Amino acid sequence: MSATAGRLAPTPVPLLTADLPGTGGIVRAVPDDFRVEEVPLYPASGTGDHLYLRIEKVGLNTQDLVREVARQLVVRERDVGVAGLKDRRAVAVQTLSVPLAPGVLAEEQVSRAAAIQGPGFRVLSVARHGNKLRTGHLAGNRFEIAVRGCAPDALPRAERIAAELRARGVPNLFGPQRFGKRGDNAALGAAILRRETNVRDRFLRKLALSALQAELFNRCLAARLADGLFARAIAGDVLRKRASGGLFVCEDAETDSRRVESAEIDPAGPLPGHSLFAARGEALAREEAIVADAGVDPATFAAGGGELAGARRAYRIPAADLEIRSVGGNSLLLAFALPAGSYAASIVREIVKGEVDEPAGE
Repeated sequence: MSATAGRLAPTPVPLLTADLPGTGGIVRAVPDDFRVEEVPLYPASGTGDHLYLRIEKVGLNTQDLVREVARQLVVRERDVGVAGLKDRRAVAVQTLSVPLAPGVLAEEQVSRAAAIQGPGFRVLSVARHGNKLRTGHLAGNRFEIAVRGCAPDALPRAERIAAELRARGVPNLFGPQRFGKRGDNAALGAAILRRETNVRDRFLRKLALSALQAELFNRCLAARLADGLFARAIAGDVLRKRASGGLFVCEDAETDSRRVESAEIDPAGPLPGHSLFAARGEALAREEAIVADAGVDPATFAAGGGELAGARRAYRIPAADLEIRSVGGNSLLLAFALPAGSYAASIVREIVKGEVDEPAGE
């Protein structure tokens, strides 16, 4: 491994509630302990040239499911649309879209789609819509997660942590699965930018470049937490309006910090790239120092093309709907919703007090 690859190993993000004792316990003892359901960005209209299949699956990742649905409905895999990815180690409810076949009554195709099934999946509902489902057509995900073998006083511990998270929000970190089983996806992304390796597989290339962005974001987030800046604005910060998603640059740190505290806005960290909405002043200097310390040269971002344009991601996500209850036998059930692209591990690790290798729920 090169020195640069070593510098790009995943960096731990500090806990927001490190001063509060966790519950301990095991997450995902069995697949039923981890349930995730997509929250759609929009409802199916009931008309149009595509079918939206809401499917419950277990033991299959999204690629497996797409392949089997395409086979049974006799469509090309590339014509099957998905809004997000769910892996095999959970009970997941997600929506797939397939195009209607010409010359066949739509009602017949709806009935046929509703009847398909196979090992590990079943169709819950089918509706028509006017467009193919695409990545990002997702408002978020709702989770129900069992934690087993907790401490005897786990419920009061969890409630103290939950109260803090509801009040302050949760660090919006990227979970460990983003970085691959060996934790080397970000290093591969950096090697691609330096033209030290040529990855022809488009999926792997995109995965590696996004892992590089995720690692740099996590490092920026870790620095904010370490410096007491998680819920504060600093001069030059890029800030995101929670209601609309609009971005603007902080010019008055004191005024904008009050808006952060009231949950109107959130500081937004970098997913670095060649067309990133730029921070200024102190905030820009912090971001540039972190990228440089990781051994990444911003001049190489152009080599990432359209896959590395750059974007902004809120450092903080709300946890106002976080619910916790005891389910007996020193076990807890955690229920909450997260925006698309956020990881359940961000909440679970705060409560359990440990890193969580969760199934993907993007």
